[in-house]
Amino acid sequence: MQVGVIGSGFCDEETYELAYKVGQLLAEKGCVVINGGLGGVMEASAKGAKSKGGLTVGILPRSVKDANPYIDIKIATDMGHARNVIIVHSSDALISIGGEYGTISEIAIALKVGKRLASLKPPVVIKGMVVFDKAEDAVNYAVSGSL
Repeated sequence: MQVGVIGSGFCDEETYELAYKVGQLLAEKGCVVINGGLGGVMEASAKGAKSKGGLTVGILPRSVKDANPYIDIKIATDMGHARNVIIVHSSDALISIGGEYGTISEIAIALKVGKRLASLKPPVVIKGMVVFDKAEDAVNYAVSGSL
């Protein structure tokens, strides 16, 4: 299963640790972690996945040289934020962690196309979102669809 982890390229330490934990849990469940390949939540989730032997894919806004060091497969799009559509469509389910406008756009796209979406610390709550307090609950929902 491919799970997209979406969130800001810049985040506080608490959000970074939460994203790291999500990455670890996804790797333990055998999931491929897909994200935007940059810093913040993207780096933390990839780093967490790598710490547990997981595979990571970065859908990058520009070139492969922009990828954080925890990305295994680097896909350069030269599309900026338009890559958000690719991240959503390449994911079987998504987990949003914090975020700003780019994350909100990914959340909206995911909901529009009917992707399962678990949210932790969402910047906004939109009809159809399922919000969780714990990384374990968000990952379990993303992977299994069970609450």
